[in-house]
Amino acid sequence: MTSNKTRNAGMPLNLDWVRKTHINRSAVERRAATIPTRRNIKKDWQAAWLLNAVTCIDLTTLAGDDTPGRIRRLCAKARQPIRPDMLSRLGLNDQELTVGAVCVYPSRVKDAVDALKGSKIPVASVAAGFPAGQTPMPQRLVEIEQAIESGAREIDIVITRTHVLTGNWQALYDEISLFRKTCGDSAHLKAILATGDLGTLTQIYQASLVAMMAGSDFIKTSTGKEDVNATLEFGLVMTRAIREYQESTGIKVGFKPAGGISKAKQALAWQALMKEELGDDWLKPDLFRIGASSLLTDLERQLYHYLTGHYAARHHMPMG
Repeated sequence: MTSNKTRNAGMPLNLDWVRKTHINRSAVERRAATIPTRRNIKKDWQAAWLLNAVTCIDLTTLAGDDTPGRIRRLCAKARQPIRPDMLSRLGLNDQELTVGAVCVYPSRVKDAVDALKGSKIPVASVAAGFPAGQTPMPQRLVEIEQAIESGAREIDIVITRTHVLTGNWQALYDEISLFRKTCGDSAHLKAILATGDLGTLTQIYQASLVAMMAGSDFIKTSTGKEDVNATLEFGLVMTRAIREYQESTGIKVGFKPAGGISKAKQALAWQALMKEELGDDWLKPDLFRIGASSLLTDLERQLYHYLTGHYAARHHMPMG
């Protein structure tokens, strides 16, 4: 995450603002259904949007069998996400094209930092009791501290869903404020709301507001471990909250959908949502990330089709 983004310092908790929120589910569903169909992105424009999506990926591995070797392989792909021969045919061989970040568990941060040495690619670490957020607070804070000490520049924390489900907004605000304080100036804070666990769209909007009031630099849909992860309905609600927060405070907060995004067509729809709801600033990695592990392979396959007119087998792609 580059330094030209003004960080969100947060604000005092405004319970009146939070409690007056009400979301019309049917209206959200109707609007979300139009997003993939409103823009007919073809040929050169589609290739440009596919390449832009590459730069906004948080290339992620959060598996129990992650090894230093797997992290090195992932980081090599982060440095060179598109095959050099394809970049040359696209006229981009003289440009540095990388993903937005590499996202790993705290225990693998040092491996990623070492593998990315000399690049500008930041390492993001999940923390604070990922994915359930059910560990005691001292342990959650230590996890953040250790990830930062190992070199993480972005911290993806998980919230305590209970606070949202019970309407305890003060507790949620205090929790995220503490995470933000622990990150300090060393790392940007991305708050994972685990939207699939939050019950209603109104609660998702309220949780988004509280997370931003508490100082989150990004709000993120999901851990990728819930039964329902990133959906355009959730994204629409969260981006509207971001827009309202910006209108009230002047601060731009980033957005990260994550979980289940594996196809280029989905990446195009998410970018269309960003452009229509928040504007072009949210088409850049400073303010938009896609949390994904397998999306990059499909983006590369679609670019290959653009160049050649046919699809390469997945195993012909380096991460396939």
